[in-house]
Amino acid sequence: MYTKKKYSKRDMMRWTKRETRFFLIFALIITSLYELLGLQWMQLPWTPIALVGTAVAFLIGFQNNAAYGRIWEARMIWGGIVNNSRTWTMMVRDMINNDHAVEPRSKESLNEERTKLVHRQIAWMSALRYALRQGKPWETVSKSKSHKEWTEMLNLPETNVPLEEELSRLLSKEDLEYVMSKKNKANAVLTLQSKHIRELKESGHIWEFSFLELEGVLKEFFTLQGKSERIKNFPYPRQYATLTYDFVNLFIFLLPLGVVPEFSEIGTKLVANGHEIGTYFVWLSVPFSALVSWIFNTMQRIGTAGENPFEGTSNDVPITTMSRGIEIDMREMMDEDKEDIPEPYQPIYDIQM
Repeated sequence: MYTKKKYSKRDMMRWTKRETRFFLIFALIITSLYELLGLQWMQLPWTPIALVGTAVAFLIGFQNNAAYGRIWEARMIWGGIVNNSRTWTMMVRDMINNDHAVEPRSKESLNEERTKLVHRQIAWMSALRYALRQGKPWETVSKSKSHKEWTEMLNLPETNVPLEEELSRLLSKEDLEYVMSKKNKANAVLTLQSKHIRELKESGHIWEFSFLELEGVLKEFFTLQGKSERIKNFPYPRQYATLTYDFVNLFIFLLPLGVVPEFSEIGTKLVANGHEIGTYFVWLSVPFSALVSWIFNTMQRIGTAGENPFEGTSNDVPITTMSRGIEIDMREMMDEDKEDIPEPYQPIYDIQM
């Protein structure tokens, strides 16, 4: 997720430089054919083009609203993961004790149990974000040339560090083998959590009411995981995305055919009124056509970039950064040594991962 208050002009131009270059060249070709070669039959009435532009604007607005809704829902889901992870840590820290234990255990032994449950929760977030970063056939934004530059600059940990290596610092050898043997690894981690607190309940180290409270938090984690997977696995309807893309391109193709004659007519009137600048006025249609094309194309691309909030592009929900932030909070709540607590991920080019 981009962290600047607003995109800089340089960033925006870099993001759209290929399209901008094409719009300028295309408008220049149409204007040259019309003005220099005398192909003045290459024109269309402005009214139908304007109607097409209006319809396309509505479609782009619909797409952007739907894409923003998906991003906002994803952010709310991970906000829930943040809050419930802190709640889990607080409850584990305070509810595991010898108050109802059949065989009391040492303070160090109880703290070891607490640490396992907290680290396993961090492992669940790691397994979930790795699953959400896996590519889907319809996730093509990060593969486009303009986005590929940003993706390579971000250098996401999920693409460079194997999941097994990431989980090995958080899980025991037995837990790691169990989790890696399952297809849905985040689900497997939560299964281990439930089994663990049940064993602690049976030994009396967790009061039965406290056990129910902890199970309720685990249930909420399952719910949040399911919501994340729903967004990941259910794409924005392709008929809307494809039609919007095609209609924008159609409008961009038609635009110079309506703009060039209009500017030419204005130039003719200027010359008739004694203004020599009117001779060259038709060439102003080149930057004007490119500007309008750029606006429509950029707005369509903004909507496309927001369709899949877990793809890993610069405009997505920064689940990697959020996971590391939650991990730091949880470890500090457990009073772990500062040397054992990892550093937060820093924004790269003002972009959170």
